[in-house]
Amino acid sequence: MTTQTSTAHETYYVPEKSKMAVMATIGLVLSIFGAASLMNDMTFGEPGADSNSSLILYAGLFIFGATLFTWFRQAIRENIAGMNSAQLKKSYVLGMGWFIFSEVMFFAAFFGALFYVRNLVGPWLAGEGDGGRMNHLLWEGFQFSWPMMQTPQEAVGGAGSQLIANNGTFSSAHKSMAFAEAHAWYAWLPLWNTIILLSSSVTVHIAHMGLLDNNRRKFNLWLGLTVLLGIVFIILQAAEYYEAYAHFGLTLNSGIYGSTFFMLTGFHGFHVAMGTFMLGVQLYRSLRAGHFTADDHFGFEGSSWYWHFVDVVWVFLFLFVYIL
Repeated sequence: MTTQTSTAHETYYVPEKSKMAVMATIGLVLSIFGAASLMNDMTFGEPGADSNSSLILYAGLFIFGATLFTWFRQAIRENIAGMNSAQLKKSYVLGMGWFIFSEVMFFAAFFGALFYVRNLVGPWLAGEGDGGRMNHLLWEGFQFSWPMMQTPQEAVGGAGSQLIANNGTFSSAHKSMAFAEAHAWYAWLPLWNTIILLSSSVTVHIAHMGLLDNNRRKFNLWLGLTVLLGIVFIILQAAEYYEAYAHFGLTLNSGIYGSTFFMLTGFHGFHVAMGTFMLGVQLYRSLRAGHFTADDHFGFEGSSWYWHFVDVVWVFLFLFVYIL
């Protein structure tokens, strides 16, 4: 049941009380806890120690996914029934805007960590600047360069190696993912992923133009191509991760370079997967039920905003993680 309320300026409704927000929060918390525990087990745990972490992660994802499915299905039905006023639709726009802003802040924190390591902490460990005046007592003779293929204790040993003796074993990578170490530009996967992702930004825009022109065939065709490009991106990134682990020795326990590389690219890859799923849902709605018109298509429009945001983040990631 919903409550209809009328004022001199607008008519809107207030949804009934719902437990879905609480259930979504529970699912999200379990997912984050499970993912963090699993990552910790993969990095420092014993073989087989990740089984409980996996169960927590899967349970959280199931609860979160099932709740969102129910929630969005209700919102779609209410919109089709004509219950969404201009005021409520504006709140959807504001909500999506704030959601994307929160994602910007996430990536700002991760890029900030990368900047802090590359421009401040790394040089300090090598004895540069005011922050490095005493660090020679820990890592005497250490020379910093990025990508940081060896941790200081692996490079020079010394007194500082005792500080991390009980905090896990690090293993150095013998090759980075930077363009400078690519044996051929045409076989460098990050370049192809960049081409694919930027192309998908164009295809989703063309799909939007088709929808605004009431051209359903054009919309479905270009949106389907966008979803396909998103899937190809995910497959290529999985191949890149396999190459890093199996051939380059670059893992989560390869020191700060491995940690920042997998955090930034992995977090972005998760967003690509989520954006691909979101656009796939919109494609299914269009093909299966003929949803969306030129005047009413926020489900697709919000998903396309998110997709453009993911593309922009990749440009910065490509520059600061792979090139510079």
